[in-house]
Amino acid sequence: MTADAAPRGLVLVVEDEPAIADLVRLYLSRDGFGVHLERDGAAGLAAARRLRPVACVLDIALPGLAGTEICRRLREAGDWTPVIFLTARDDEVDRIVGLELGADDYVTKPFSPRELVARVRAVLRRAAGAPATAERPRVVGAVTLDPARRTVTAGGAPVQLTSTEFDLLAHLMARPGRVFTREELLAGVWGYAAHAGTRTVDVHVAQVRAKLGPASVIRTHRGVGYAADA
Repeated sequence: MTADAAPRGLVLVVEDEPAIADLVRLYLSRDGFGVHLERDGAAGLAAARRLRPVACVLDIALPGLAGTEICRRLREAGDWTPVIFLTARDDEVDRIVGLELGADDYVTKPFSPRELVARVRAVLRRAAGAPATAERPRVVGAVTLDPARRTVTAGGAPVQLTSTEFDLLAHLMARPGRVFTREELLAGVWGYAAHAGTRTVDVHVAQVRAKLGPASVIRTHRGVGYAADA
């Protein structure tokens, strides 16, 4: 399926294991996505810059250039195309490093191809944002979030957030003071069940806090979850 014929747009998949790459391509194509495959990191980065896909699925351990480095270079160039990492190493280092670079999600091998497709659809929904409404900006402390413009300021200074980070902060700020469990945030922001793992919530919260700096309004309620409170 070509990009022009794909109703959901083109997804770039950079994966050096042919069996996995072909399986991912099959399931994404079945769901209406066009798929472009690359086998090594340098070719993957060039394809991302040339093709402007709607999303990138990147293996972390790639020949030549790691998936994390592809993501870092895209973000440095101001390219915030949604990124999902594939990793064979079930450890927190890969996950945290990836999310700190601005990745939107990760899947640990072995994984269900149907789950990966669901994750791709979820990050695209978050990247698109909610339909424009007349909803007023949300203000908690020194942080202002505008749902219609999808902008955030902290102490009057603009803050650059990924689509996932923005939706996480918006979810918390929609009900200031209300404590959300990690499971509630995973379902409400990421759109999938708690069995997928709640560690990604903690990592994204840490990233939003770091970007907001001293103006951060996200509070931890130990043993329960998180809330936005001045």
